[in-house]
Amino acid sequence: MEYDYDVIIAGGGMSGMLTAAAIAHYSNQRARILVVDRNQPAEPGKKTNNGWTCGDAVSKGSIEYLAKNIGIRYGKPELEHNVKGVLVYSPDHETRVLFEGEGYILNRKILPQRQVQDAMKVGVEFAYNVSADSLIAEDGWIRGVTGRNLTNNSIFKKTAKVVIDAGGSATKLRRYIPISTKIEKEINKDDLESTGRYIYTFEPAADDKTWFDSDYAIIHLDQYLAPGGYCWTFPKGQSKVNIGLGVQKSALDARNQKYNKKDTLQDLIDQYVKANKVIKNPVQSQDENDRGNTKGSWQVPVRRHNDCLVANGYAIVGDAAWMPRPIDAGGIGPSIYASVILGRVVAKALEANDTSESGLWSYNVEYMRFYGYPMASFEVLRMYLQTLSNEQINYGMKYFLSEDDVAHITRRQHPEFNKLRAFNPLMWFRVLSEPQLARGLRYTAQKSESLITHNMNYPERPEAWLEWKKGLMKHLEEAYERFQIRGRSSQYAELSARAS
Repeated sequence: MEYDYDVIIAGGGMSGMLTAAAIAHYSNQRARILVVDRNQPAEPGKKTNNGWTCGDAVSKGSIEYLAKNIGIRYGKPELEHNVKGVLVYSPDHETRVLFEGEGYILNRKILPQRQVQDAMKVGVEFAYNVSADSLIAEDGWIRGVTGRNLTNNSIFKKTAKVVIDAGGSATKLRRYIPISTKIEKEINKDDLESTGRYIYTFEPAADDKTWFDSDYAIIHLDQYLAPGGYCWTFPKGQSKVNIGLGVQKSALDARNQKYNKKDTLQDLIDQYVKANKVIKNPVQSQDENDRGNTKGSWQVPVRRHNDCLVANGYAIVGDAAWMPRPIDAGGIGPSIYASVILGRVVAKALEANDTSESGLWSYNVEYMRFYGYPMASFEVLRMYLQTLSNEQINYGMKYFLSEDDVAHITRRQHPEFNKLRAFNPLMWFRVLSEPQLARGLRYTAQKSESLITHNMNYPERPEAWLEWKKGLMKHLEEAYERFQIRGRSSQYAELSARAS
């Protein structure tokens, strides 16, 4: 059939824009690419009515990966502030772990404008003020998208050899995909974090680097202020900050019940800001580059990415594929890596004239083996940490984390908690003081090793996927049964049976 485009990308956010640029790069600008964005041209990539709400942090490594592979190099003003790393603090602020190396705090309002310029230079077309509401299907293939022109309410309908869904975690396209597919359509509500943040300028009130450090992005673990999630204080300068937190709804409900509270996400964010010993007289930033983007909230998926990312004529990327890291909800890095890989795979599929599930399958394999392989293990670790109290987190970080564990975390690998194997009297005394914590940490380390091995053996052909999926579900079912986490074991048992 004749197609309007080679590729239609639904969603003009981070992953959509980068995927468009990557396809153009790897196809030597021969591919006809359309990006559909519900925003107006002056506000590309806007996530919600409240702006481009995000934590804004990205690693130096992922920015360099983008430059090396498709030649896109960012600088100021989109890279607003340099940081030496990400520090994670225990609830009592006594123990810290370097979670990530060098990186940047972005200006997410300015960055999409730069991305549009980069994409237009390589021939990418745009349809603004258009919502992509449903997929066109024919003979078991996705053939295009339909939606509405939000300016005049007219019908929008375009066809393409490949439709890429970059519409975020709540995308209608993935949820209502009208063909048989291995892609999961829905996410469990406990795998979503409700997050919110301010962009403030402030008067420094004290010199306490456990609360604010212009050289480091700070994460605070605190099951009281951020039940099931964490708080963050990310510097955008000497007296400017991106500050907020994320919570899991069921954990927040349990916390409120325990303490007889009725706190909302916004209540907790305001309490966290007020508790900060460095931030005095905070004011929402008046900078033109921040206008319309200084306060907002959004939902972030925090589980492993979708176990299959492709179907006939269709692929998912970014939050639409649940790619933010389970342990810290960071989504920019995964979007960069996935977009570049997907761009390369789609360009090859177009050249081979095979945009079937099989023709796009290497996207699954390459992303899993390059970046996605530890995400299921981090999902298990996250869910286990959500069962712990602040006191247990303090104790575990102080006594059970070794230098090797910290190095593993910095490399985005699962800690092995080797201290728990030590046969010295002092360590055994500490283990006996918190035996349940010690056993849980050791179990997550062992389960992590099994999950990583399993994921590195992701099948190279679709025909072997079902057996791989059954093995994954068995691992996850065992983990949640072990942790006895509010019905999740029974849910995984149901999914495992369905996969069988």
